[in-house]
Amino acid sequence: MNGQAKRLIDAIIAQRSGGNPTLMITTRTKIMLKGVNPERFLTSTPDDPVIINKLRQIGRDLGVNV
Repeated sequence: MNGQAKRLIDAIIAQRSGGNPTLMITTRTKIMLKGVNPERFLTSTPDDPVIINKLRQIGRDLGVNV
């Protein structure tokens, strides 16, 4: 299955920001600062278990259920 990282990133951003554009940008920045560049991931990007686990941890750190 491809694109799981993209779906996780989108879910983290959506839940954390609640639709607020400013919070969307700051959440993307926080994800980047934690070592994952959201711009690198597309729906066609192959899944990498290390990145998936890292995104789940980032979600927990940000208080988001993913």
